[in-house]
Amino acid sequence: MFEFGQIEYLHLLWIVPVLIAAFWIVRVQNKRQLKRFATNEMVNRLAPMRAPRKVWFKYILMMLALSMIIVAIARPRFGTRYKEVKREGKELVIALDVSRSMLATDIQPNRLERAKRAIIKLLDRLDHDKISLIVFAGEAYTQLPLTTDYPAAKMFISSIETEMIPTQGTAIGAAIGHGINSFSPGEEKNKALIIITDGENHEDDAIAKAQEAAEKGIKVYTIGMGLPQGGPIPLHGKSNDFHRDKNGNVVITKLNEGMLQQIAAAGKGTYIRANNIRSGLNSLFDEIDQLEKAKMKAKVYADYDEQFQFAAWLALFFLVVEFLIMERKNKYLANIKLIKDDK
Repeated sequence: MFEFGQIEYLHLLWIVPVLIAAFWIVRVQNKRQLKRFATNEMVNRLAPMRAPRKVWFKYILMMLALSMIIVAIARPRFGTRYKEVKREGKELVIALDVSRSMLATDIQPNRLERAKRAIIKLLDRLDHDKISLIVFAGEAYTQLPLTTDYPAAKMFISSIETEMIPTQGTAIGAAIGHGINSFSPGEEKNKALIIITDGENHEDDAIAKAQEAAEKGIKVYTIGMGLPQGGPIPLHGKSNDFHRDKNGNVVITKLNEGMLQQIAAAGKGTYIRANNIRSGLNSLFDEIDQLEKAKMKAKVYADYDEQFQFAAWLALFFLVVEFLIMERKNKYLANIKLIKDDK
């Protein structure tokens, strides 16, 4: 990978054509003024060693040297190597419910958007911790494998919506099982699985899965998104209409705190209910932060190899050549026409 460490300095290259244009204008004006007093033949007789082409050649060399100096200070560099580094941190897997019930607006602006914002805020508090993201409804999928690339994680989180999983439902057990397999093998002291959902589990035995996770050293935390009184579920793309049952009654989705408390207890974690004032992740992070950190291996780009020396050497070469070329003809080499001069 090639890049410039301080690419903004490349804007200085605009100076080069400006200087060349200014030099050309001055030369043209001087030539016109000279013609007022003498013809070219008379000037050649009065100044036989004059070499106008050399003047231009020397100036072009100066501009090339200036260009290379600008490129050098812009710090061209290459960075294609990876290196493995060891860091201390935790592994967090967040399983986010994307079933349609998460569109309920009992928590503003709705349960899903509030959860997404809270996760993004959580990322701002992480330091060398690996994070993975799972989305689930009737099924569970890995949205983002374990990574320390927080900007990429934020991008994935922002793109989450309820329609990304066609199979509706709330399979918390499947999410926990998927989360168990998302952690790195080995160390069992630094792993936490965070389930963010409204708790309306209809698909599987989530409590048994939470116990399985705890047996493997993974603590399971649950965050309840919603209020006990619940709220209607807006139809996708229709803000003024709601899901209804077979009898035409508006379906009310309520937070199932009892289920989430049992899951957290089975997973040796903690349950926290989110509301319109707090999302729960901040206080949960304080508890997760107490987990023992383990040494983890991560691959990162090695430091870029600076290549400014190449441009600097070119600049020096052009300056040396410019210095060695005289503006006047060499009386010993006057008959050798390496550079054709103006008549």
